[in-house]
Amino acid sequence: MLAAGLGLKPEHFEEALQARAPGLWFEVHAENYLVAGGPRLAWMDAMREQHPLSLHGVSLSLAGEDPLDAAHLKALAGLVRRLEPSLVSEHLAWSRAGGHYLPDLLPFERTTVTLHRLCDRIEQTQEALGRPIAVENPSHYLALAHEWDEIDFIVELAERTGCTLLLDLNNVYLSANNLGYDAAAWIDRVPADLVSQLHLAGHSSDPTLGAALLIDSHDAPVAPAVWQLFEHFVQRAGPRPSLIERDGNVPAFAELMAERELAQTVLEAGTQRLPLIEATAA
Repeated sequence: MLAAGLGLKPEHFEEALQARAPGLWFEVHAENYLVAGGPRLAWMDAMREQHPLSLHGVSLSLAGEDPLDAAHLKALAGLVRRLEPSLVSEHLAWSRAGGHYLPDLLPFERTTVTLHRLCDRIEQTQEALGRPIAVENPSHYLALAHEWDEIDFIVELAERTGCTLLLDLNNVYLSANNLGYDAAAWIDRVPADLVSQLHLAGHSSDPTLGAALLIDSHDAPVAPAVWQLFEHFVQRAGPRPSLIERDGNVPAFAELMAERELAQTVLEAGTQRLPLIEATAA
């Protein structure tokens, strides 16, 4: 059974391969492995013999208006067949327009037109992969002219397509901070059976605006407030496969495993007091 996992970085391949812990799994960004061969795929073949894997996509551009990239989708399907990952996920965002790729996860207005387009594209993706996917709630930095409430929109997507939600708790926290709503209340509205996995990550403050604008930078340890949201969700809904993400200022593998153990403790206990987490993280 999947419990607490880590985002896998190339510099940690050897240590990750040898690591042993109950429920340990590793996630990689699928785009780094959409190749015909070479050392990275060889490492993935070795990793899948020792640990469950998750493929997390960052550039399928599900919310975009351009047609899905057929070559990208075919390569992704081939990687899924090769690695047989336990989890496959993508972002509710767009990154392609007019045939050009933009290296970012860009926001979209939650309209009925967008809902229909996303449903079509999620179904196309799931048909190509031969399995349901999880979609990740995005980070928000400014208010857009939405027709749909975010949770109602995600629930409708899931009901129409059979996809699930990758609930990124850091994204919820910083979005609530940036747009001025209650993160815990937002999480409480999410149907528990919709959530198939959780992400936890660190964030940073905007250099000019400070804490008034938080950035989903993934370059720091998980913040205490995000740990609190994690406990809150687990206490309400029960454990889910839960990932520690770190993409910048990547520390030693042992430090990431220590942070992973904090998540494992919460999952095993079902509930845990925040002061204990703060003391351990410090």
